[in-house]
Amino acid sequence: MSRQQLLEAARAFFLEGCVDTCTIKRVTGEVTDVDGNVTPTYTALYSGVCRIQQQQPYAERKDVGQAYLLLLRLEVQLPMTVTGLAPDDLLTMVTSVTDPDLPGRVFRVRDLAHKTDASSRRVQCTEITS
Repeated sequence: MSRQQLLEAARAFFLEGCVDTCTIKRVTGEVTDVDGNVTPTYTALYSGVCRIQQQQPYAERKDVGQAYLLLLRLEVQLPMTVTGLAPDDLLTMVTSVTDPDLPGRVFRVRDLAHKTDASSRRVQCTEITS
């Protein structure tokens, strides 16, 4: 089996294990209504399958002003066809077959990983809780 065939098989195997779905969007600007309310505008980057892995089972505590925040770090695994992501893109979980707490959660992309011959695109994200 050639290296390319092995890589294609690994990517297909990864996709077989993806049972969750997500959307990824980027803030592109903002709109102000007549009352002065500012609403961000977005562009869609991806909608499709994904996989969530939590590397650390605990949150990092952050004190911002008087607010107490917990930052949860997660790894989101995406198909290699997902390109052009950047830090601060927003990933929203749409469905999850095995974890009913995942749909609706929003994660912020923090770190991008690049690798030759990867079977999936692995993106480090945070979820801010309070």
